[in-house]
Amino acid sequence: MSEANKKVALDFLAAMDAGDGEAMDRCLTRDAFTNTQGFAGVSGQRSREMMVATASAFKEIVPTGFRPKMKKVVADGDTVVLEFEGDAVLSSGEPYCNQYVFVFTFANGKIKQLNEYFCTVLADKVMLPLLAQKGEEYARGDE
Repeated sequence: MSEANKKVALDFLAAMDAGDGEAMDRCLTRDAFTNTQGFAGVSGQRSREMMVATASAFKEIVPTGFRPKMKKVVADGDTVVLEFEGDAVLSSGEPYCNQYVFVFTFANGKIKQLNEYFCTVLADKVMLPLLAQKGEEYARGDE
């Protein structure tokens, strides 16, 4: 099961990188959620629906994709850990190079929980304003 879970975790990362909410959705249980660790504006718990919506927004916000460079993939039972670095350029033209550790918990071959660890100070400074702007566009129906 560990190898199958590893594939799903890597598929999830590929969907995030491509801004493909539909592909990400296929990786998630109905009650999936993510916890972004830390104390910044991007920190906190998000539902499956928010995860998918954010991934879809990434298509415009991160047109280069995150371009993840994998450092480590560890799978053990219902847990998969991905350690990687991103080397993105945002739609604003600003580079966004962050380091990540994603800890996935699986149920029945799909992601039930994701704990995300990354520099939330950088995400608040660079990414959060673009996500907030995109959120306003969605609220107005500009998508």
